Amino acid sequence: MKRFWWIALLLTAAPWAPAQQQTTPHIGYIYPAGGGAGSTFQVTVGGQYLSSINAAFISGSGLQTTVLEVHKPLTMKQVNDLRERLKLLRRKETKDSETMKEILDIAKKLVTFNRNANPSIAETVTLQVTITPNAEPTERELRLASSSTISNPRIFCISQLPEFVRKPATDAKEIKSFQDIQKIRNREPQASEPLPDMNITLPAVINGQIMPGRVDRYRFDVKQGQRLVIACSARALIPYLSDAVPGWFQSAVGLYDSKHTELVYNDDFRFHPDPVLYYEIQHDGEYTLEVKDSLYRGREDFVYRITIGELPFITSIYPLGGKTGTDTAIELKGWNLPVDHLIQNKNTRPGIYQLHTRKDNYYSNHVPFSVNNLPECQEREPNDTPETAQSITLPVIINGRIDRRDDWDVFRFEGRAGEPIVAEVYARRLDSPLDSVLKLTDARGKQIAFNDDHEDKGSGLNTHHADSYIRTNLPAAGVYYLYIGDAQQKGGPEYAYRLRVSQPLPDFDLRVAPSSINARGGSPVPLSVYALRKDGFTGPIDITLKGAPTGFTITGGRIPANQDQIRLTLTLPPSSTKEPLDLHFQGHALINGKETVRDAVPAEDMMQAFAYRHLVPSKELKATIAGRSRMTVRVLSDTPLKITAGSTARLRISLPPVSYFGKPELELSDPPDGISILSSGPAREGTEIIFNSDASTTKLGQKGNLIVNIFATPSNISTNKPKAALRRFQIATLPAIPYEVIKP
Repeated sequence: MKRFWWIALLLTAAPWAPAQQQTTPHIGYIYPAGGGAGSTFQVTVGGQYLSSINAAFISGSGLQTTVLEVHKPLTMKQVNDLRERLKLLRRKETKDSETMKEILDIAKKLVTFNRNANPSIAETVTLQVTITPNAEPTERELRLASSSTISNPRIFCISQLPEFVRKPATDAKEIKSFQDIQKIRNREPQASEPLPDMNITLPAVINGQIMPGRVDRYRFDVKQGQRLVIACSARALIPYLSDAVPGWFQSAVGLYDSKHTELVYNDDFRFHPDPVLYYEIQHDGEYTLEVKDSLYRGREDFVYRITIGELPFITSIYPLGGKTGTDTAIELKGWNLPVDHLIQNKNTRPGIYQLHTRKDNYYSNHVPFSVNNLPECQEREPNDTPETAQSITLPVIINGRIDRRDDWDVFRFEGRAGEPIVAEVYARRLDSPLDSVLKLTDARGKQIAFNDDHEDKGSGLNTHHADSYIRTNLPAAGVYYLYIGDAQQKGGPEYAYRLRVSQPLPDFDLRVAPSSINARGGSPVPLSVYALRKDGFTGPIDITLKGAPTGFTITGGRIPANQDQIRLTLTLPPSSTKEPLDLHFQGHALINGKETVRDAVPAEDMMQAFAYRHLVPSKELKATIAGRSRMTVRVLSDTPLKITAGSTARLRISLPPVSYFGKPELELSDPPDGISILSSGPAREGTEIIFNSDASTTKLGQKGNLIVNIFATPSNISTNKPKAALRRFQIATLPAIPYEVIKP
């Protein structure tokens, strides 16, 4: 009886084990990546591990989704079996209608089979999406779900314009006869085969997928004097492709007249990889828009959405922000704008808000606007030299522009000996093209501090962290000069900045990844929480859940002082969920004797171009609970575990016997430097784990959490499989084990 209990345990618990992340459904792309309000249409979602998907969720209101079909690509064995079946059917002397239908169905499967398909996007789910007429036109997030799991999110857009969708190059649904098959019978599907030009009417949103070497073309009629804005979203839909260089779909668009003369072309917009074009039509007639990848690459996840028409588009604003509790007059620059100024309503909380305008009921793009509670001032020219420097009183946020090439803005202030000073630029993070550089000098011109680029891990979509940051102590009492310029000696009205000059304002932001949690009730799930420390804040941060249902438990929820991240575990309550739950994490810290609370932003840890990692913010953090764990493993020893540098430490855990499945295998997940599991085995009470510390790589005072996964391999089950082919199951994850490295 005992033997069969453990078989059941492995078969039920292991597939849902938290560390089996490789089997969690993953979305690679959505096509089309959005739709128009008031429409019903089909959407293809490509990804991996999608076979059990039965639902889809889109953030916000005004949408309904239904799963129509789940398609898993054929294996080579299935292909060979189908080929043999096709041979038998073709040998029949008489073929009735059922036989002909089966032949056609098999031929369709074989002709659309792609042995070179990328596994990460080879499986597909077909959805039917209905968007209500009053749904807000904005970006949402779409996730797929089964009864026990939920996928990562992908952007899904809602527009207010007519939508045109380009059909895939080869689609089994479009193969309706043997003549269709005959056209592609003797070759693999040629994704690069050119598609016919598509006729559209303006204004519109165009949806397409670029395949290798392909150029998509769209034809439309326009009148003289029309001012066209063509804005492409490609990298904005899928920020990073882990297996592509430079790491995203680098779209390029060109506008041509009826003689196919190129009128305007672009493959980016300032520092954004997605291009934006503006062109005033000179003659009535038919024009063509061409879309391609600038490197002529392509794949199903090279998805784009292009907004085209005489539509409003904001190219820049000034100032880039304002003070809390006050109205701010904002100058707008752009195309087809109904006004050239906006009044930003009073915001009572610091943060970054999104601004837009509208013309003829059409919304413009959104641009960021920063709100802070410090005093503010405007830069005043001339202030290019120390002799003409603008005097400022700290603390202050200066709203300014580098408004011409080789321009420098210089600011004068008085400081005390030893006084800590921070100068921070917000420009690139607020969509300004400025590549700032900061320089601090004393009254004699001696350089005290200098900075060009400063990395902000919270700015996950920026690959060039172009904003500058200085934190230093003033060497003596007296006058100081702060210079700001553009590192590339560029400038113009759009090269705006917000420059904070103040004493340090210690603070922090948080990111928590991943933004989708899947586990059985009662099972600990590892999560990573990243602390984005500001202005020298080094204190510990305690992580909690805000407003979560009862039954959730965080273990190891403290980011130690001077550390930027922690891996903790979240144990889920035992009851299953019918729909995914929304979770909200918070961080609590004492800063200057006062408790500071910050919400953690959900994020996806994305890889770019095989090498670089980015924390890309998500709108929500979702969790699913599927059944109850049949195995509970507890830590019996006191924590934090004290590990002597260069020596060992022992930890007792509760672990049911696994004699019928061999010795349990314990592994550290993402182990900290210098710490490993030396051995494990039965003890007087439970199981004992012996951890080893390498004195050459661990540091005294080192703190954190140890995440231990427990595996088992069936060794005494009747099976025809060789032992080497038996699957190793993860049967449990221990709650996070806080530890500290101490002196011998």
